[in-house]
Amino acid sequence: MQAGDPVVGAPMGGTGAQSRSEDEDSLGIKDMKRMASQAFGSGVPKRRSSSRSIKRKKFDDELVESSLVKSSSRVKGPPVIEPIRCSGSEPSSSEKKKVTKSGSALTPPLTMVVNPAPITKRVKKSKQPLHITKDLGRWKPTDDLLLINAVLQTTDLTSVHLGVKFSCRFTLREIKERWYALLYDPVISKLAWQAMRQLHPEAIAAIQSKALFSQPEEALLAKIGSASQPKLDMFQELLYKHPSIFHPSRTPKSLLVHWQLLKQYYLLDDQSVQPLPKGDQVLNFSDAEQMVDDVKLKESRDEVLEHELMISDRHQKREIRQLEQELPRWQVLVDNITGMSMPDFDNQTLAALRGRMVRYLMRSREITLGRATKDKPIDVDLSLEGPAWKISRKQGIIKLKNNGDFFIANEGRRPIYIDGRPVLSGNKWKLNNNSVVEIAGLRFVFLINLELISMIKAEAAKMTQQ
Repeated sequence: MQAGDPVVGAPMGGTGAQSRSEDEDSLGIKDMKRMASQAFGSGVPKRRSSSRSIKRKKFDDELVESSLVKSSSRVKGPPVIEPIRCSGSEPSSSEKKKVTKSGSALTPPLTMVVNPAPITKRVKKSKQPLHITKDLGRWKPTDDLLLINAVLQTTDLTSVHLGVKFSCRFTLREIKERWYALLYDPVISKLAWQAMRQLHPEAIAAIQSKALFSQPEEALLAKIGSASQPKLDMFQELLYKHPSIFHPSRTPKSLLVHWQLLKQYYLLDDQSVQPLPKGDQVLNFSDAEQMVDDVKLKESRDEVLEHELMISDRHQKREIRQLEQELPRWQVLVDNITGMSMPDFDNQTLAALRGRMVRYLMRSREITLGRATKDKPIDVDLSLEGPAWKISRKQGIIKLKNNGDFFIANEGRRPIYIDGRPVLSGNKWKLNNNSVVEIAGLRFVFLINLELISMIKAEAAKMTQQ
C-alpha cells in the first residue's frame, strides 16, 4: 500500500483545500448578507437614536427643569453599564438585543427626561429677607398707621371704626383683632413695623394729617364762640399755647375747618340743640308738609331789591357809554374793512396799515407790530388779519421821525418784505405812501395821511428856524 499512499493523500489534500475555500466563500456570503441586511434590511434603513434630548433654545421654566434633571440623574439614578466594544469587531444581533433590552430597562424614555413629572422644582434659597407685606393680608402699612394714630387720639375702637376711612371696609371685629395682633403678636407686629418704616415721609405726613380729633382738642375749639368770625391767626395762637394737646400735624387751616364742622352740627359751647318733642307722636315729614301753607311759599315782591337792580343796571349802561366814547382816544384802532374805498383820515390818524380783513390806525408816533398773547399785549395784533403762528410776538416797530418820514424796524426772526425787498432782523427801512408790507404771508398797504404829515413838517421847520 505504500505505492498507493500518494494516491490516497492527494484527494484528501484536495478535499481539505476545497472545504477551506467553501468555508471562505460561506463566510464571505455571510458578510455580504450581513452588510446587505444592515444596508437594505426590510427596505428601511435603521435610524440611530440617542437618549440625549434635542439641543434647542429653552425657555426659563425648561432651563430650571433640565438643570434639576441633570442633578437628579447624577445623584439618584442607578449606574448604567455599557458593553465593551472593540474597534475592529461589530456586535452580533443577540448582543444588540441584550444591549437594547438592558438599555430600555435602565435608561428612561426621552419624554421622561424632557418633562420629568415626579421631580419637584428646587428653588435656590435667596439670602434676602422675605417681602414684609407677604403675611399682612388685607391690612396695608397705611391702614396700620391710621389705626395706631386714631387709637392714640381717641382710645376708642368704636369711634375709630366710625371715623377712619381705611383702604378696605373693615368691620369692628376685624379692627379689634388687628389692634390686638399689633399689641400681642410679635411676628405680625414686627412685620407691620418694618412695613411702616419703609413708607415715604410724604405718605406718613398725609396719614398723620388725617388723624381724628381728640376730646381735649374739640373742647378747646368749642370754646370759640359761634357768633365770632375767627381767622387763621387765632388758631395759630391756639397751637402755640397748647402744643401738648394738639396733634403735631395740626395746622391753622385744619383747625378752622373742624371748628366750622362743630358749628354746623351745633357742638360749640354757646350752642344748644333743640330737643325732640316729648310724647308718643313724633312729627314726621308728611305731617310737616301738611302744616306748611302754600301761600307762604310764593315769592313776595321785594321793592328794595328791584330798586337796587335798577340802579346797578343804570350804572352798567353808563360805563358802557363811557367806553364807547373813549374808543377814538386809543392809539391804535382796528376797523373792519368794507369795500375798497380809500380810508377817511381824521386829525388824529397819522397813517393806516390796511389789510384784507382789518385796518390798523396809527395815532401815535411809534407802534409795535406782532402777535399778542395773554401775558404780553401789543399795539397791532396781526393775528386778527390771518394765521400768525409764524409771526414773532414783537415782529417790528413803525416810527415817525421829526422830518415826517416813517421807518419800520424788524425785531423778529423772520424777514419783513417792503415792496418785495427783504428787511432782515435788526435792520430798518423807510416806508412810503402805498408801500406793500408783507409779514409771514400777510400783506398790508401802508397809507400815510399826507395833510397831517405836511402840517407836522411845517411845525418842525418853524421850530428849527426859531
